[in-house]
Amino acid sequence: MRSALRIESSRSALLLVDLQEEQRSDPLYASADIETVLNNACRLLHAARGNGITVFHAGYRRDYAACPPRPFEPRSTGGAAMFSDKGSPLTRICAEVAPVGGEIVIYKNDASAFGETVLGHHLNQRGIEWLIIAGVWTEACVAATVRDAMAQGFRVLIVKDACGSGTATMHQTAILNLANRLYGGAVADTDRATALLEGAEATVWRCERPVPILFNLEDIGHHYASL
Repeated sequence: MRSALRIESSRSALLLVDLQEEQRSDPLYASADIETVLNNACRLLHAARGNGITVFHAGYRRDYAACPPRPFEPRSTGGAAMFSDKGSPLTRICAEVAPVGGEIVIYKNDASAFGETVLGHHLNQRGIEWLIIAGVWTEACVAATVRDAMAQGFRVLIVKDACGSGTATMHQTAILNLANRLYGGAVADTDRATALLEGAEATVWRCERPVPILFNLEDIGHHYASL
């Protein structure tokens, strides 16, 4: 259901996940409607920076020296990572949402931004309660990050239209699946999330019990819009 929410800026942080050139330029791994995702992420960044809210960036950069290839991990014919290889220029964060100043960048070898362990430390050190999350791909790195954030005791606000996946259906399904078990957290669009970052009250969708949304292929869009 929807309810009013206000978050405390000093106890909130924005995390942008994997908004890298690969998601825009690689024909195999580009996220659908990536320009909209980037534009909305820019709005979140502007609001966070303008209101003194801590900003973190996470990027997927496969580094075999730090984390050797896993069993069955796909590799290119030359033995490099199939995607997000550390030597690829496409792993750089898109210029529109690139970090500035002292914003922390976490390069990871797995889906979750918590996999490298330092993110949880930084959040706890700053007394963060609410973690506002945007990025790609929704069902992969975003979902893994959301679940780990919840497991570590953080409340998560998913900004649904600042996330994306390979197709709109993949993205919307992932958001609905996350919403169904988003205990303690909320879902909002960029307009409402920006208002929260600016210190205003906004109406958001909250999960009151396990699996409140039962959806089918025919009504995914309807349920997604209702969040």
